[in-house]
Amino acid sequence: MRKLLGASIPILAALVAFLFGALMLIALGASPWEGLRALGSGAFGSSDRIVATLIKATPLILVGAGISIAFRTSVVNIGGEGQIVAGALLSTMVALAIPDLPRVLLIPIVLVAGLVGGAIAGAIPGALKAYASVNEILSTIMLNIIILQFMNFLLRGPLIDPLEVEAGTRIPQTERLSDNAALPALPGSRLHLGVAIAILAAVAAWLMLWRTPLGFRLRAVGHSPAAARSAGIKVERHVTYALAISGSLSGLAGAILVFGSESQRMVTDGSTAGFTGSAGFNGIVTALFGGLHPLWTIPSAILFGGLLTGATNLQRVLQVPAALAVALNGIVVVFVVSSNRVRARLDALMESRDEMNSSDRSAEPDKMSEPEPDTFFEEVKPA
Repeated sequence: MRKLLGASIPILAALVAFLFGALMLIALGASPWEGLRALGSGAFGSSDRIVATLIKATPLILVGAGISIAFRTSVVNIGGEGQIVAGALLSTMVALAIPDLPRVLLIPIVLVAGLVGGAIAGAIPGALKAYASVNEILSTIMLNIIILQFMNFLLRGPLIDPLEVEAGTRIPQTERLSDNAALPALPGSRLHLGVAIAILAAVAAWLMLWRTPLGFRLRAVGHSPAAARSAGIKVERHVTYALAISGSLSGLAGAILVFGSESQRMVTDGSTAGFTGSAGFNGIVTALFGGLHPLWTIPSAILFGGLLTGATNLQRVLQVPAALAVALNGIVVVFVVSSNRVRARLDALMESRDEMNSSDRSAEPDKMSEPEPDTFFEEVKPA
């Protein structure tokens, strides 16, 4: 019952958020039912729409699984945006350095480069948290800004497309990357290998957390650092591991964004959201909606991916302002994040109730062990 109630709270929060969205549509003079139909058809109305939703959900799955690992270790990772960019940059530089490598080798290499780039961006705030007691929320957010400026420097300078320089347009983008690094896709479809990689990575994150000694140690540190240290676990090292692993999955998402795109290049508008689509922040909500469980982030990411792709169709069909889609996404975020606290409080109340019931049962006399009244004292017969 506790698990059922805990799982239903985020769903109820999302439904309440959609109710608020319906009220906003009514205020704009649009039909909520038409809006819901447009949202659903834009996300899942055709095979192309389903593919677009899965592609949008791919970075959310990876970031959400990484966030789950960090949160299970009681570490907050707000640096998904910068870690996505770091992974994309390193994988792009690798592809530019060895473009003629065979496809069977180049694709795994650029994906591993994305993992490494994100892991470095995650390990830095992890080490600062573990060994210098620097708040990881501040360090990850500030590192996002540093990585953003580094990306703008590279894409406007050393990595800029030479054709952009010759034309004088200077759009911040790289030249077209080697086709040997492009992720394989289904013929006639945009569905590429990155979707399957993201799902497998989420499964691997679950196996690591609950089926390996490393995962046990990470969760032990998250439950009680003092008890973990008493058991001989290197708490500081595992805090660094948690953020490094979390960042590596976000970095893998960055590599997939580059080599799974149709342009086959890294391009931005000068902001991290221009490249990531805010997947680093939306991934946090995806993880919370999935109960901080790597496997549940998969359907959660598909739901949010559908919301993002369906919002475009909602705007086109109902002719509502584009800000409505942004506001609807924000309302869902607020309610889902708030539901996490409600779920924790409800879980604590039910746990305390279970403890009270168990204590009451233990306080009851064991009637089976009581002796019969007439045999408790032996009758003393006179001599």
